[in-house]
Amino acid sequence: MKLATYRLPDGRVRHGEIVRGRVTDLGPGDLSAVIGALGEVPSGEAAHALDDVTLLAPLLRPGKVLAVAANYQEHVTETGGEPIDKSRISPRLFIKPATSVSGPGEEIALPSVSPSVDWEAELVAVIGRGGKDIPVEDALDHVGGYTIGNDVSARKMDYGHERDTEDSAVAFFDWLNGKWLDGFAALGPYLVTADEVPDPQKLDVVLDVNGRVRQRGDTGQMIFDVAELVAFASRLMTLEPGDVIYTGTPSGVGVASGEFLSAGDEMTVRVTGLGSLVNRVR
Repeated sequence: MKLATYRLPDGRVRHGEIVRGRVTDLGPGDLSAVIGALGEVPSGEAAHALDDVTLLAPLLRPGKVLAVAANYQEHVTETGGEPIDKSRISPRLFIKPATSVSGPGEEIALPSVSPSVDWEAELVAVIGRGGKDIPVEDALDHVGGYTIGNDVSARKMDYGHERDTEDSAVAFFDWLNGKWLDGFAALGPYLVTADEVPDPQKLDVVLDVNGRVRQRGDTGQMIFDVAELVAFASRLMTLEPGDVIYTGTPSGVGVASGEFLSAGDEMTVRVTGLGSLVNRVR
């Protein structure tokens, strides 16, 4: 199933199933209403043409927006890191605030605190069944579906005063703060239920800026796969239905070439079977 959260012309937010260019209404609010029972989603009645509604982020305010850094080897090396031996590390998880979520077609504002805003195309796993200490072999059973993400990132922070940039803590928190800005967790355009994605490690991930391809990879290149990420995250915290996990980005980010986003740029992320996520920068 393809499930979406959408806004009607009168401003009401609803959720429904996308079938042949129409969305069948399933009820009020976003997909959080059904994310814990995707196998029991009822049939809808009223339907709207997709052109008559505005698609929103599938989950408007996820309970947790988790993301993983440095999860594609070529992305690590392109940004100056050494090749990673996964046997000697754990997934590098971090959290983005719910206010960073933006939906398909939504404009993302360049912040006043950074001159260097970058893109990161990602597969996003959405938790459908919660749990704690989930075994790796059971982890994909806890994924309710998948969508597309763009982990927009400010690479350099400027707070208007001189700081000790040689301090490793300053560098770390600048990196982390650059993930937290409003709109910097683009999500959508819809949720594809897990039964339609039999192997999340066999998906192409492509991002272009203004029609020029900047990233091209596939999820088989992940250092830690989706099951490993879900299992590891559940060791640190209880996962709940509607939590989302951005699973990392392939090579081709702007910081590697010194090219960053400008007002008016349009980013398009495509993941096999999950559609296209388009956001313009302002």
